Amino acid sequence: MTVEHEREVFRLTEQSKRIILAMIVACQLMMVLDASVLVTAIPEIGRTLHLSTAALTWVQNAYILTFGGFLLLGARAGDVLGRRRTFSAGIALFSLASMLAGLAPSASFLLAGRALQGLAAAMATPSALALLSVSFSEPRERSKAIAVYSAVSGAGGSVGLIIGGLLTDVISWRAGMFLNVPIGVALLLIVPRYMKETEMKAGRLDIMGAMTSVIGMTALAFGFVQAASVGWDAPEVWGSLVLGGVSLAAFVWIEARAIEPITPLRLFANRTRSGAYLGRLLLLCGNYPIFFFVPQFLQNVLHFSSLEAGLSIMPFTAVQFGFMYVMPSLVARFGNTRVLIAGLVIAIAGTSWLSRISADSSYFPHLLFPLIVMGCGAGMIFQPFTTLGLSGVEAKDAGAASGLVNVAHQTGASLGLAVLIAVFEAVDRPAVPSGSSFAHAISVSIACSAVFLTASLLTVLFMLLPAGRKRRTAAVETRKAS
Repeated sequence: MTVEHEREVFRLTEQSKRIILAMIVACQLMMVLDASVLVTAIPEIGRTLHLSTAALTWVQNAYILTFGGFLLLGARAGDVLGRRRTFSAGIALFSLASMLAGLAPSASFLLAGRALQGLAAAMATPSALALLSVSFSEPRERSKAIAVYSAVSGAGGSVGLIIGGLLTDVISWRAGMFLNVPIGVALLLIVPRYMKETEMKAGRLDIMGAMTSVIGMTALAFGFVQAASVGWDAPEVWGSLVLGGVSLAAFVWIEARAIEPITPLRLFANRTRSGAYLGRLLLLCGNYPIFFFVPQFLQNVLHFSSLEAGLSIMPFTAVQFGFMYVMPSLVARFGNTRVLIAGLVIAIAGTSWLSRISADSSYFPHLLFPLIVMGCGAGMIFQPFTTLGLSGVEAKDAGAASGLVNVAHQTGASLGLAVLIAVFEAVDRPAVPSGSSFAHAISVSIACSAVFLTASLLTVLFMLLPAGRKRRTAAVETRKAS
């Protein structure tokens, strides 16, 4: 089926388009809420299921690793099996997994549910974006639809923080998981009526590539988390790290020889794209763990409630969201790379400032002002990284390149959290997570976040900045020649 034919199939009434957009936005809202609704509930989950700080990382990592690891396979499945079919299957599985996670009688049951949610999200999200693209074929209406989708993605995280905190305080952290179930059921009832199926295409699913990447990243994360608990000399630590390295090497070997790889290695031949992927990964290594540690500091040290902790993080997300409106003019004037460098410098400054917190700190001004500065930096970073990660991509690789942006995002988040929890546990502190020692451990961990952000900045300076200069020089020479 050609692109023109596919668009012909998706000629829809205005009412149908609004309903389809609402369904796609509802799907994205489920995924975004799932990632943020438990942020402020982490301490309560630890108390309810008797999880240590290190073990609590798996509440987030179980979801992130499977989501990022199977994302490209999910996109390919939508092409081969049909996008509506894959979308519906993902929503159904996500709803079931959410219910199981909410009912979890033990930590292992909860982690299994979270991993299943990640797999389901990897199935539903790429198909949702593809269905949005073919349902809104006109450039202007597609731009409006993407703007709505992006706004929900940005605001949904903030809403999730508040809802998660409120539900944890008033009912239970489990209620945050149950939120997804009625939304999922409603989508499953409406999808067959308004969404048309895309044609199934001949092709292969690179299951071995997906499995080796997930096993590799999970083993690395497990190794770092176990090192935090049992020490670096434990056999399971080195065994996990070796398994992770071998699995990732096998992944590269498979992708180099696969007929239809989920990750075409030719995408890394472009210096700009490779720098953007690496820079984004390092950025998330430093940025994501902060929002694992800060809610625990607010609740365990400052004795905030879950709702108060969620509201306390809102200045960061509000400022970051607000930058969405000024980024087009900033990029138009200064270019993606310069805006990205400025954003990283601001983010490093804010993170370094936040790392100075102690048991004697108060929310105002010791946390509020650094969070606002960090929000300014974050608001300037993600759009340029995304744009540069898709630069110079051929049409046949557009889907894979877009998927790699998300994979770098999820992989960086999970790996950074695993590394920094090892740092946290290595800092001398008492068994009870409270007081000055607990605050000091969080302070050191956030300082290491700033190190990751600095590594991201260096990547941009040494990989993206020279590539940008080279492109501008070539453009000038082309204009002179013409």
